[in-house]
Amino acid sequence: MPKNFRRIMAVHALFLALLLAGTAHAYIGPGAGFAIVGSFMAFFLAFVAALVSMILWPVRAVYMFVRRRMLGLKPRVKRVIVLGLDGLDPKVAQSLMDEGRMPNFKKLTEEGYFKPLRTTTPSMSPVAWSTFMTGVNPGKHAIYDFLTPDRKTYLPVLSSSYIGNTGRTLKIGRYRIPIGSPEIRLLRKSVPFWKILGDHYVFSQVLRVPITFPPEKFYGACLSAMCVPDLKGTQGSFTFFTTAPDDEKRTGGVQVKLVKDGDGYKSEVPGPENPLIEGAGEMKIPFRLENGSGQWRLKLDGQEVLLKEGEYTDWVDLVFKPGLGIRAAGIGRFRLIRTEPSIDLYLTPINIDPRAPVMPVSHPSFYAGYLSKLQGPFATLGLAEDTWGLNERVLDEGAFLTQVWDIHEEREQMFFRALDTTTRGCVVCVFDVTDRIQHMFMRYRDPSHPANRDKDTQKHARAIDDLYEKMDGLLGRVMEQRRKGDALFVMSDHGFTLFKRGMNLNTWLWKNGYLATKDGQPSGELFANVDWDNTRAYALGLSGIFLNVKGRERKGIVDPRDAAALRVELAGKLVTAFDEEAGVNAVEGAYRMEDVFKGPYVGQGPDLVVGFKPGWRVSWGGAMGEVSDRIFEDNVKGWSGDHCVDPKFVPGVLFSDQKLEVDDPWIGDVAPTVLTLFGVPVPDHMDGKPLIKA
Repeated sequence: MPKNFRRIMAVHALFLALLLAGTAHAYIGPGAGFAIVGSFMAFFLAFVAALVSMILWPVRAVYMFVRRRMLGLKPRVKRVIVLGLDGLDPKVAQSLMDEGRMPNFKKLTEEGYFKPLRTTTPSMSPVAWSTFMTGVNPGKHAIYDFLTPDRKTYLPVLSSSYIGNTGRTLKIGRYRIPIGSPEIRLLRKSVPFWKILGDHYVFSQVLRVPITFPPEKFYGACLSAMCVPDLKGTQGSFTFFTTAPDDEKRTGGVQVKLVKDGDGYKSEVPGPENPLIEGAGEMKIPFRLENGSGQWRLKLDGQEVLLKEGEYTDWVDLVFKPGLGIRAAGIGRFRLIRTEPSIDLYLTPINIDPRAPVMPVSHPSFYAGYLSKLQGPFATLGLAEDTWGLNERVLDEGAFLTQVWDIHEEREQMFFRALDTTTRGCVVCVFDVTDRIQHMFMRYRDPSHPANRDKDTQKHARAIDDLYEKMDGLLGRVMEQRRKGDALFVMSDHGFTLFKRGMNLNTWLWKNGYLATKDGQPSGELFANVDWDNTRAYALGLSGIFLNVKGRERKGIVDPRDAAALRVELAGKLVTAFDEEAGVNAVEGAYRMEDVFKGPYVGQGPDLVVGFKPGWRVSWGGAMGEVSDRIFEDNVKGWSGDHCVDPKFVPGVLFSDQKLEVDDPWIGDVAPTVLTLFGVPVPDHMDGKPLIKA
């Protein structure tokens, strides 16, 4: 029996099962999309499919061998490893390598290659990672931001995925039972390189790469990442239980009262809307919080969870029951923040339970359950690290770091298991810790940062340096796992800079006569008071300005023939936007859609991309359609670092053990490079070029 025979059989059986079992989910409800097929049945079908596929594995192995030979592929490698470190900055990495604090990155550089990696325009994660996987510019993959405007309502919608209603319902008594499945659709266009590899019978495991929800089918496995919702259907909403007065709005979360009840306290965990009963509102799970013999206990749905002040619990099952025997399974972690002078209890966003996912968070559909069987429950939320909990000071920096590193440990387990089980093919994994810590701790690197007011500036001053050193340790373990015939790439989607000042682009448009409000006064978020009949341009998201074009926007007034000239006019004025308090112009460049995007989906993107100078970014309110009375304002939130600036200031990194000879690599070059290493022809539609000779 050859070495690793059982391991190879198990892996091939797992993924052949997809072809035999099909999809084991049927959904109701547009929010969380609860699975009608119970988890037992889903896993039973997966088990049967895996058993059958194991029996048939030798036949499939022979078939694939013959097909590969017929395709005439001449791979240069047996395996490609792509280690993604979101936001790793080349300047910081180079500095720490020079100081001898990142010896493994230094060794990899000497062994192979290191260059800054040009990012996309705009320089943000959903755009850049989409270009990474497809090898094309945004005009061909149609992802331009986290948010995009609905041209009929002007309201923001998620740019990468769509979750719709089932349409028809069957009324039975008080129940409204949706007929059919809701539409859950990936909005990213073009084809990721692992799908192309799979079409050529090259297997891949893809872990937590952004903009892979819902996952596409291909020969391999994928665990989705950025834009996977929580169980409530949001992109991450924490819950804060407290005995203190409810007098604050907590952005990104909800505050719930803890009510005195005998010798303890009672409350309810708010969940998703009940999709079965019209007007029923949120489903809730009641619980009691008790303190006996100095030990706090949470009693919830038949579970008793011990709480220690200042510590997180393990994952706790949070199962909501809309009726008719249907279960919506989630998981969350509690943290008893304090018991004096008020009792404060934090709950993470409720993640979709990977053991019984109510939405397709993986491919094959049972892959998430397979991973959870091996390592226990894990975070499935796309943006799992609760940055808003820290922004709102529900969490402190220490609690946030603990949460981030716990999630990172879950990811490491998956990644090294994938390395262990994929002897041939491609392994791609993106780690978010590098992005989240730099977003939230960049203020420590600049004493003058407005976000430092009334906050500690010393205790976590080394958080970013420690982060880079830990990533060096991760790389060292990966390098130890390399085998003969491997090619290793370490990359990031962008770098980082400070975010000290916010610019409200809508306010700038208003004060310069391009946007109008109904009463001439500022407007709240979501363009609440905007007069569309007299508005020529508006801003939404983290870098985009959109023209109010006749025939494209519902109340458009700009003649399409005049749009190009208006873009030129706006671009010329934006670069003169002067921040009087700082004494400098805030905008480095304003880029017209026709200059930076090429492809069939250019019209879906912004008319202008604003590239800020380091230190500036779109303001928080401006990103959500607010028209305030001030163009510029200090950023005082914990989210003190960013990368949504002019792309030339925030390149990513590209390290490799391959001797690459390109001085100015682009993130879109990675996909054709991986294809070339496996001997797979690079499609003509790709904009990127192989970094090795074909």
